[in-house]
Amino acid sequence: MIELFTAGTPNGRKIAIALEELELEYTVRALKLADKEQKEDWFLKLNPNGRIPAIVDHGENEFVVIESGAILIYLSEKTGRLMPKDVRGRSLVLQWLMFQMGNVGPIQGQAHVFYRYAPERIDYAISRYQRETRRLYEVLNTRLGDVRYLADEYSIADIATYPWVASHDWAGVPIGDLENLSRWHEEVGARSAVERGMAIPEPRRTDTDSQEAKVDEGQKILI
Repeated sequence: MIELFTAGTPNGRKIAIALEELELEYTVRALKLADKEQKEDWFLKLNPNGRIPAIVDHGENEFVVIESGAILIYLSEKTGRLMPKDVRGRSLVLQWLMFQMGNVGPIQGQAHVFYRYAPERIDYAISRYQRETRRLYEVLNTRLGDVRYLADEYSIADIATYPWVASHDWAGVPIGDLENLSRWHEEVGARSAVERGMAIPEPRRTDTDSQEAKVDEGQKILI
């Protein structure tokens, strides 16, 4: 049994999608970021960094995994799914997973913070991070002009990237004119496991919804 510690952020939803895709039995512990539950001693024993997501694999030997990319790799290797076993195929998945982890997540996270959460509007910062998010989307669009999925076959690279692209409106970055990215976004988003994972632990927040956890989610979204 997998125990998932999560919240309604793109990084949290990656893991819920993967668990649904892999059909693993799991339970959900939704942390209240606004209440700093992720900073409480009990959670810091699981993840000293005080961030979600984290999982506990309650197998024969209980094992904790932190950092969303590492969790995706662990779940993939545990099940033998969503990542090719050949060296080149595995490398391709890891390349695009790292592209998300090192580029899309941190940059779009900054766009979210300055566009939605900052106590004062800083036009330079908003413009800078929206432009760079858009550039990264264009990289994805170019890649997806050659392949159906980021690493040829559907994989944890797509799972890692989808929740971020799905929140493009939250960053204020349109994708309608990016034909290949829009096609991929629609196709991946239509998968039943993705739909279920995106609803965990709660339906996606819209512009008019409550801004619970606004500061801490803004911080979380960077990692």
